[in-house]
Amino acid sequence: MSDMMTRMMTLLVALILAPAFVQAAPAPHKKETKMPEYSKPSKDELKKTLTPEQFSVVCNAATEPPFQNAYWNNHAAGIYVDVASGEPLFSSTDKFDSGTGWPSFTKPLEPENVVEKKDREFGMVRTEVRSKHGDSHLGHVFEDGPKDKGGLRFCINSASLRFIPVAKLEAEGYGRFLPLFNKVEAARKEQAKAAPAKTETVELAGGCFWGMQHLLRKIPGVIRTDVGYAGGQVVNATYRNHEGHAEAVRVEYDPQKLPFEVLLRWYFRMHDPTTKDRQGNDQGSSYRSAIFYHTEAQRKTAEAFIARLNAKGKWGAPIVTEVKKADQYWKAEADHQDYLEKRPEGYTCHFLRPESVLGD
Repeated sequence: MSDMMTRMMTLLVALILAPAFVQAAPAPHKKETKMPEYSKPSKDELKKTLTPEQFSVVCNAATEPPFQNAYWNNHAAGIYVDVASGEPLFSSTDKFDSGTGWPSFTKPLEPENVVEKKDREFGMVRTEVRSKHGDSHLGHVFEDGPKDKGGLRFCINSASLRFIPVAKLEAEGYGRFLPLFNKVEAARKEQAKAAPAKTETVELAGGCFWGMQHLLRKIPGVIRTDVGYAGGQVVNATYRNHEGHAEAVRVEYDPQKLPFEVLLRWYFRMHDPTTKDRQGNDQGSSYRSAIFYHTEAQRKTAEAFIARLNAKGKWGAPIVTEVKKADQYWKAEADHQDYLEKRPEGYTCHFLRPESVLGD
């Protein structure tokens, strides 16, 4: 074989075998997202990091008082994590006002982090909920939640939770939940464009308007409140001259977020509707219980609600609340507006009774 033929054969073999000897370029390295690991700190550690109340709830299954805890009335957007382990438990997107005085949710944020356990204490059978990794006592779950959201109510102690607002999710290692709030915000904006919020107004009287306004203004769905005089004949009524009028709170609310019947559930728990022309130490027609309705729907709802209270409520006496069509309302002087916001230690005889007083 000539040299020429030999070189040609060598070149041909090299071309055929070359791919077998070329090392493939390594695939780009994919960065793996490692899920956080949560664990239960020791009791000695928890005693150092938790308050006595938090420790009592988390470790000893105690229950904090209603309406006197951190998150029962928190409406900010964000998530709630185990105060001990940090594992994500609930979201503000599933939080609702149950009227119980504790944070309430329709479902967990990550169901695998919430475990259920039978609780037979106090002569009853309930379903306790605990965090999976931290084994923290959280509260209980009941089957009396919103029907359109599955019918469950996770009644949780604020002391078991730590709230992380949306703005801090990324910084605190919970950035994976941001898309949830982006979707909710986008849906809210679209809904707002499609149908501007329709509001309704009612005047509610139930004693000194300072304490009534202080409670009414905090109800989810209430847009604004002011105090004044309603139900009397005096023109341009003032605090010194409002004979025949009741001290009342004008409430503007969003019926989509706060149906009138739900507003009445709050109203009939914040004052005693069985005492005529009196509330606590305050006596006189100025302090009577009255609903000044603006629509026929409000009137029918109020009358039906009162009839139900008289039949099933736990007040122990007939309801004396007046239901009258709203007439002239005279806004009170500036010094009386938002009185307890400006003077937190000021006088009030109003407080929220338990839901059981409504009899359902």
